[in-house]
Amino acid sequence: MRRAVVVLAVLLGQLLTGQGVFAGTARAEEAPGRVALIGVPGLHWNDLTQADAPNLWELAGASAIGSLSVRTVGNVTCPYDGWLTVSAGTRSAVGYGCGAPPMPEAQVAGTGSAVIPGYRYLTDVAGQRYAGTLGETLKAAGQCSIAIGPGAALALADRQGAVQNYHASPLQVGTGDLTKCRMIAMDVDDLIRPYLIGDRLPKVPEQLGATERRDALRLADAKAGALLSILPPDTTVLLAGLSDHGSVPHLRVAALREPGAQGRLLGADSTRREDISILPDLTATVLAKLGVQTPPTVVGGQLRLGDAGATFEQVQRADATAQTMRSAKGQYFTTLAVLQVVFYVLAFLLLRRHKSLPWVRMAAVALAALPVTSFLVNLLPWGNHLQLFGGMLAWWAAITALALAGPWRRRPLGPLAVVSGVTALTLVGDLLTDTTLQLNSFMGFSAEQGARYYGLGNIPFALLATGTLLATTVIAHRYPGRIGVAAIVVLGAFAMVLGGSAMGSDFGGVIAFVPGIAVTALLVAGKRVSLVKLAAFCVAGGVIVMGFAYYNYLQPPEKQSHLGRFVGQVLSGEALDVILRKLQAMLATLLSPNLMPIVIVAVAFLIYAILRPEQASSGVVPAAFEHSPALRAGLIGTLVSGVVGMLVNDSGAAVLSMALALAVPLLLAVGIRVLEQRQEESVPRVGEKLTGVTK
Repeated sequence: MRRAVVVLAVLLGQLLTGQGVFAGTARAEEAPGRVALIGVPGLHWNDLTQADAPNLWELAGASAIGSLSVRTVGNVTCPYDGWLTVSAGTRSAVGYGCGAPPMPEAQVAGTGSAVIPGYRYLTDVAGQRYAGTLGETLKAAGQCSIAIGPGAALALADRQGAVQNYHASPLQVGTGDLTKCRMIAMDVDDLIRPYLIGDRLPKVPEQLGATERRDALRLADAKAGALLSILPPDTTVLLAGLSDHGSVPHLRVAALREPGAQGRLLGADSTRREDISILPDLTATVLAKLGVQTPPTVVGGQLRLGDAGATFEQVQRADATAQTMRSAKGQYFTTLAVLQVVFYVLAFLLLRRHKSLPWVRMAAVALAALPVTSFLVNLLPWGNHLQLFGGMLAWWAAITALALAGPWRRRPLGPLAVVSGVTALTLVGDLLTDTTLQLNSFMGFSAEQGARYYGLGNIPFALLATGTLLATTVIAHRYPGRIGVAAIVVLGAFAMVLGGSAMGSDFGGVIAFVPGIAVTALLVAGKRVSLVKLAAFCVAGGVIVMGFAYYNYLQPPEKQSHLGRFVGQVLSGEALDVILRKLQAMLATLLSPNLMPIVIVAVAFLIYAILRPEQASSGVVPAAFEHSPALRAGLIGTLVSGVVGMLVNDSGAAVLSMALALAVPLLLAVGIRVLEQRQEESVPRVGEKLTGVTK
């Protein structure tokens, strides 16, 4: 016990830094230079061919390349929101149906300065308090900037909407202007303009035909080429596809041309990925390249160079993979909900008639093994729906067979130990290896949505907490007393630290996990748990996660996760807005047709099985609890973590539903095996039958 605590303390010191076992290399300081940001809203990697876009193709070929998530606030991003996000350095939205950014108006004739009309709307009505951060920061640092096109003007405007130097076309820009100003931004809107209907994005995935899009692309390429031809040779060039072009979100073009960048992947500190970046990263990178200190309100991180050998096909495949996952995600959760409901209905009908118990047990184990396959499939190569679901089916069969065919199959807790252990170990291993399994997975997060790229997602937290608590209760069942309690506390704390440190960056998960661990450990130890103790455990979870968050807040801005930024929001008085937004998202999940049926049927079945054991399930649940009081403690701890997690996470019902989807079927499998053993013991053996005949 003491030795395990020491090991845990050593790991804690590593995990708090966010590097864990895999330490990264430090970033070298860069000398300030000249930067050009070329934004082409709607630009996709499939657009870049030598025939249709020779200038952009040549630029990308000489650059580090990666995928850009353009998500701001909604599911799709219009050009206005994309450029506004670059201006603010944080995800922003104009607040109504949006399309193109407003056209600047000349401020003083002959000076080149301009102003964004109605700019105060953004701060006074739309609540975009950080609009103008980039322009204001450059002005305060004495940096001259040039904006070409309306989107670029919006990005470089200060907090009053004033633009230092504005040109409608790159043809109006002279070499003298480029020598004088070290920051140039250009909005190449030729590609996106044909898509806008009444200055709004269309509500269809693809409005233009291939020929029409190719024509628009050629115009955009010519405009970009006009600027590229006059840029000084030492200019660092950023190319970004700043928005979507229809109703379906996509990963867009991100490229960085500078010495040593050619042929390498392009990621960012904010995503901790070597091939994916987000819009606010452009703001942070521009300021860093110019040698200007980045304001703490900018949530992006610097773009960073990844491995060599990057190809256009690689980044094209990244979006294709994300689209494959996105297009099937709704159907996956619908199918999961249907399977859960059908299982509980059939289990209710069969168990109360004492029929087909082995088949119900097999179905229960198989159903519980399903969620983790959405992560494990990423260990296999896949690029289409057939390969994706085929890989998941293979993992599903392997885990189910391992649980039901191993030497532990006759033990009531054997399959539960296998499924819960595989689930917990998969997620622990994923956290220790940069969360490669959660990205682009049904239960994890998808690349084009941009909600999260590292750490522990809300649904993975539910599965990790449930798997850990159930697996440790098996140890407590085998080794009752202090050893069992120590296993629950130590292993549970290890998983909790992984989730709450910079490696997992899960805020609500720690608040929910701590009371789950504490309740399970106390019940296994034979102690009572009161509401006062439960509340104290929740408070303790909050204190622990705020400790993680404050430590993260003390790190440099580019190393902070959303935990550290939340502390900054608390100090600046913005935390209430964040909490209210999370609360609204949580309440919205309570109406989810895919999540709530799982919660309702699982809870209803569990309650009925406890209150009316013989009528509901032939006494399966009481039999499981009688066989293993530790399992009862683990289930109660799981329910505590699930309910608290539902209340403190914006995913809401998703947390509780996935905890129940894993725990309740495994509980039924344990109870069924206990009843089977009792039946086997009650049947007279051959010798006993012969003795009875003789008598």
